Amino acid sequence: MFIGEFEHQMDTKGRMIIPAKFRDDLGSAFVVTRGLDECLFVYPREEWKKLETRLRELPFTKKDARAFTRFFFSGAAECDLDKQNRINIPSVLRNYAKLDKECVVIGVSSRVEIWNKQIWDEYVNGSVDSFAEIAEGLFDTD
Repeated sequence: MFIGEFEHQMDTKGRMIIPAKFRDDLGSAFVVTRGLDECLFVYPREEWKKLETRLRELPFTKKDARAFTRFFFSGAAECDLDKQNRINIPSVLRNYAKLDKECVVIGVSSRVEIWNKQIWDEYVNGSVDSFAEIAEGLFDTD
């Protein structure tokens, strides 16, 4: 399980260190793709295969299903760590998530997310006030 929040720097070639806490669970090869909310999703191979199976079950006759699977799979890249425990994020994904020097890497249960630090800070600050309300709506048993 991935948990925690870590700030890291990206170099000019698009390389960034993956936090030590995430390396073992990610394994030596994993998949990075466009995520929601302007971030990247990073999946261990096992989780990617589970997700791929679920997405294959979506009806291709539905416009939204086609659009989502195109968006999700076309941006996906198989990645691995180099000898310095860095990931080289493809430029199409860096551009999508507006990644530059300052990045935040967070654990979200079965996946890792990579965020532009400014976008992450804005997301957190905008969500803090509604966090209790969101939780109440999700876990309301009435």
